[in-house]
Amino acid sequence: MAVKVLILENNPVARSFLCRVVRESFSEAMGITEAGNLESARTHLRNDDGEPFRLVLVDLELADNQGLAFLAELVDYPATRIVTTLYVDDEHLFPALQCGAEGYLLKEDRFELLVEELQRIVRGQPPLSPAIARRMLSHFRVGAPTTGLAAPGRIALEPHQAQEQLTPRENEVLTFLSKGFTLKEIAGLLGLRPPGLNEHIRAIYRKLNLSSRAEAAVLASRRGLA
Repeated sequence: MAVKVLILENNPVARSFLCRVVRESFSEAMGITEAGNLESARTHLRNDDGEPFRLVLVDLELADNQGLAFLAELVDYPATRIVTTLYVDDEHLFPALQCGAEGYLLKEDRFELLVEELQRIVRGQPPLSPAIARRMLSHFRVGAPTTGLAAPGRIALEPHQAQEQLTPRENEVLTFLSKGFTLKEIAGLLGLRPPGLNEHIRAIYRKLNLSSRAEAAVLASRRGLA
């Protein structure tokens, strides 16, 4: 059965471009569904015939923050959620991550670069464009200002403070997560059963106020673990 992908993008040219990127990124058969507006995307989700989409690309340029609203609606949906945008500023980046985006791609990047970034999903790595990754690392560097960026309390701890909150095993799990290992690989490397590994991951996210692997990777890089 083809892997189902939903692309929400209101610009027909950009939507066609993203379809080509997705088809080129994966060797397996793809079933791509295009939506030009929010209501169309919602309709496709409701009528998924019991076979959920595995990948959802969301246009962040939709009017009235509809892209962010759609991301928030997908919080419990079993798909990888990727934001596509023209913007690299804090006002777009951090709200998207806080609404559950697991990747953030710039539509202006080269075709080949976007293909490479999407392929990282297969390896379990955060699909972030280089410009976005640099912006996040710059923001989370020690002493970086936080006013007007992330919500109060989100990843605002200094590295040594975060280190004190995590157990040694949780630090190991965070390190492997940031390096792109799959959950199965991490469980095997650390000799953990899946339920035990999930408990450690939930504890990491709770203690560090994280909501996605992308945020975990950035924080691990800031702390020198990645």
